[in-house]
Amino acid sequence: MTGDQRQQHFMYQDVLPFAAMVTMECTNVGLNTLYKAATLRGMSYHVFVVYSYAVAALLLFPAPFFSNRSRVIPPVNISIVSKIGLLGIIGCTSQIMGYTGIIYSSPTLASAISNLVPAFTFILAVIFRMETLSFAKKSCRAKLVGTVVSVTGAFVVTLYKGPKLIWGQSSSMANSSSVLHDASQSNWALGGLFLTSEYILVPLWYIVQTQIMKEYPAELTVVFFYNFIVSLLAAIVGVFSEPDSSAWRIKPNIALASILCSGVLGSGLNNSVHTWALRIKGPLFVAMFKPLSIAIAVAMGVMFLGDDLYLGSVIGATIISIGFYTVMWGKANEAASKDEFMNSDSPPLLQHYKDNENVDVERS
Repeated sequence: MTGDQRQQHFMYQDVLPFAAMVTMECTNVGLNTLYKAATLRGMSYHVFVVYSYAVAALLLFPAPFFSNRSRVIPPVNISIVSKIGLLGIIGCTSQIMGYTGIIYSSPTLASAISNLVPAFTFILAVIFRMETLSFAKKSCRAKLVGTVVSVTGAFVVTLYKGPKLIWGQSSSMANSSSVLHDASQSNWALGGLFLTSEYILVPLWYIVQTQIMKEYPAELTVVFFYNFIVSLLAAIVGVFSEPDSSAWRIKPNIALASILCSGVLGSGLNNSVHTWALRIKGPLFVAMFKPLSIAIAVAMGVMFLGDDLYLGSVIGATIISIGFYTVMWGKANEAASKDEFMNSDSPPLLQHYKDNENVDVERS
């Protein structure tokens, strides 16, 4: 590769995925805040899932008609269709498990258990041979140690407050609401079981989606069918779980704003970016932004919402950053070793594979 090609490859393979994932995590914090405000006004989460995924599917409806024209992709076969169907079942089930778990427990427990997503993803990626586990290689040791450190930091942010460093505007309201919230908790173990099931399904979603991208690298088309399937399955479940017809009538208020924003920016854009990042960087890279999102949420809460800043948040965010960049270093070191091998003197067959791989990157 020439110098310009290396620079373009670095921007596409490293800088762009990182910037896109950080942007999506910041967006998700805002969407979660909007969703929480809508549910406090009485919006059903079954209705929210059905309508938000339907909005995303409607937005991405033209994708299947244009993806074939933009680049050469293989024809759709039974294997791809069945995997997209499985992806929809996993996504719908994880959504229902997650919201049900929060009802029985609390968002705090949900945040704590979500920190295990990188660990679960790393285990599944090793099982499905998407990541290598060899303690003789520095890159593998870095990925393993970084994952453990990042998960530890996320638990510190979630479970340890420590002394208050910055007093926000909402401290008095937060204290009174937290007392009421803690007093109303019940069925904690059942909620934890639902949440654990959700955060086992999320890494499985990453793995299946990565496999689909290897067979059918058309992100928008796959995400369209995924959103359509989730909306359809959630509607079937919602008919039985939410029989009150008035709950399905959305008025032009914060509930409608939450559904539209989540449909466009969450189920539509966010799922598309995640799918693209899974194809470019793999499941572990995407999963590592789960604990990082907690640090982003803390920072945005302090800057924009007037939340309090505690010592535990600072310590935890620092640990998360160390673990995150350790994994990123391991991934970069692994990629550099692979590029060095591919650019070395190689047999004609390997050279032919290298040339084809470069062509695929340029097409993407």
